[in-house]
Amino acid sequence: MNAVDALKRLLVGRKLASAQMSETLLPKRIALPVFASDALSSVAYAPDEILLTLSLAGMAGFAFSWKIGLAVACVMLVVVLSYRQTVHAYPSGGGDYEVATVNLGPNAGLTVASALLVDYVLTVAVSVSSGIQNAEAMLPFIRGHEGWIAAIVVLVLMLLNLRGVKESGTLFSIPTYCFMVGIIGMTLWGLFQIFVLGNQLRAPTADWQVVGVDPQYTAMTGFAMVALLARAFSSGCAALTGVEAISNGVPAFKEPKSHNAATTLALLGGIAVTMLLGIIVLSNQLKVHLIDDHGGSYYLLPDGTQRHEQASTAVGQLASTVFADFRPAFYFVIIATMVILFLAANTAFNGFPVLGSILARDGYLPKQLHSRGDRLAYSNGIVLLAFAAAGLVLIFDASVTALIQLYVVGVFVSFTVSQTGMLRHWTRHLRTENDPARRATMQRSRVINAIGLTMTGVVLVVVLISKFTHGAYLAIIAMAAVFGVMKLVRHHYQKVSEETRIQSNSDRVLPSRIRNVVFVHQLNKPTLRALMFAKAARVSALEAVTVSTDDDETHRLMEDWDRADLGIRLRVLASPYRELTGPFIEYVRGLRSANPRDVVNVFIPEFVVGHWWEQFLHNQTALLIRTRLHFMSGVMVTSVPYQLRSSRERFSQEDPLAWRSEVEHEAAQQSEAAQQSGASER
Repeated sequence: MNAVDALKRLLVGRKLASAQMSETLLPKRIALPVFASDALSSVAYAPDEILLTLSLAGMAGFAFSWKIGLAVACVMLVVVLSYRQTVHAYPSGGGDYEVATVNLGPNAGLTVASALLVDYVLTVAVSVSSGIQNAEAMLPFIRGHEGWIAAIVVLVLMLLNLRGVKESGTLFSIPTYCFMVGIIGMTLWGLFQIFVLGNQLRAPTADWQVVGVDPQYTAMTGFAMVALLARAFSSGCAALTGVEAISNGVPAFKEPKSHNAATTLALLGGIAVTMLLGIIVLSNQLKVHLIDDHGGSYYLLPDGTQRHEQASTAVGQLASTVFADFRPAFYFVIIATMVILFLAANTAFNGFPVLGSILARDGYLPKQLHSRGDRLAYSNGIVLLAFAAAGLVLIFDASVTALIQLYVVGVFVSFTVSQTGMLRHWTRHLRTENDPARRATMQRSRVINAIGLTMTGVVLVVVLISKFTHGAYLAIIAMAAVFGVMKLVRHHYQKVSEETRIQSNSDRVLPSRIRNVVFVHQLNKPTLRALMFAKAARVSALEAVTVSTDDDETHRLMEDWDRADLGIRLRVLASPYRELTGPFIEYVRGLRSANPRDVVNVFIPEFVVGHWWEQFLHNQTALLIRTRLHFMSGVMVTSVPYQLRSSRERFSQEDPLAWRSEVEHEAAQQSEAAQQSGASER
């Protein structure tokens, strides 16, 4: 084991074989923190965003916080009920993407996928940024360095998730349950002191007046009031993000998968609503006042001075007041909140790679995202998500208020399209179902999804109208860009598949002769060795070798190979850890060890592309194999180029005469093949 491998094993742990997949499945007690940490943790910043938005109207706005909280809780419960139908109907893990694709078509599926991919990146950015913001209540020295600290936290989370879903879930479950105990315990103890003990609890900002500077909001009348309440409601709907992650992660649950996923969804809905309403009610009782310093509102202190700097978060103020006489409990709540907000990104680290793998399988993203890593996690997707989120927190300097404006749009796009797909799903099945009991179940599910569609559709419209000019347009542009890129990648793969498909005997024409050309600069040992290799190029044995990383794909390859009747043996190398290069390199090394005097000539087919960006989609495995074989004594590597149409078109522009000669040569080969085929039939 070299130094790089040793470091990798230290960071991500020992390799897991494909046969160990069952060991990574999650029981409900671990699945809840793994898939629901985002939705649960959002109760730490969703109340803040409601209060921040209402502060634009001054003190009058805070009276509406509990009403908005009830509206958000109602939407969450309906969405949870709707997704319980989804996990039963589509337990394969495609979630909203699969529902939309099957019932509404590929474009609808891509719309959902692009919205979710963008939203997962924002989930990581918002969660980590909010954790940094809450940490400032206990660690004020990090103020001014939020962006870089958030980026470092994202990279640490990436390393933890590279260790695998179950291992990271076990690690993350303790802080998640601590957060639940801390928030619910703080709420119950605070309300007990107020209503049973009669204590007059007041938050640090209770005596600070909030002054709104925008007259259209401070009046709280007419259209201005509706617009402000709509904007506050849409900000509070950030509490719903992450609900869809369970429908994407059903395959990670233990059997019975769909039942366990539905139970986890119900637990998520009940706990999240309880904590959200608890924080809002307690904030009203303690008179927690927050200001949107970006929107222009400010504090008017009792001595008449103005303060334009934001105070501590709602959870920070509540914990310091409720546990004023017991500081360990205050630190417990703050630390648990900070950690859960960091770990809430874990939901996205589980959802994004799985969705990326499904999209890669369908040809909408690079194939590398479909491969599992050493720990049976989709490592490439995890790394891609981490770097995208780290870049985002650096651009926005980990500002939750700025990022939250981009956040909710994507998730409600996926909610609305998914519920539309589920409505069509039940309608289609009801046409053919005759069993009365099953029809009754389907009709009940259709009613639930119809209510979910109505509610999420209304919320989507509210979010788009109220947040469009405040940054939501950036999220829409990002979704459109991701949608376009996926369409282009799919188009490219389809063109390559069509272009490389075996269609006639002309594809089997042998070259008339083979010429070995050795470039000579000096007559020395390397030149002499190259000349000897060229002279020894007489084939003694010929075989084809493939590495099995996916049983289904290998089975299809073997069937295609048998049908083609090429007369060449196909050797299949097992790869329990899904490596392509390692088993093949070891096989070649074994050939050399068994016959040290033999020369092994490895032929590697490669695509020749005409555009630089196409290179990222092809030849990565060939590059790795070729690079490693170059260091092996007695092994030659022959790249067998196949010019794709894009490269031939580019070549024709640079050298038209050579292009015409190439076309004529290809036509001659096809003619010769046709003549040979006719002669054999006669």
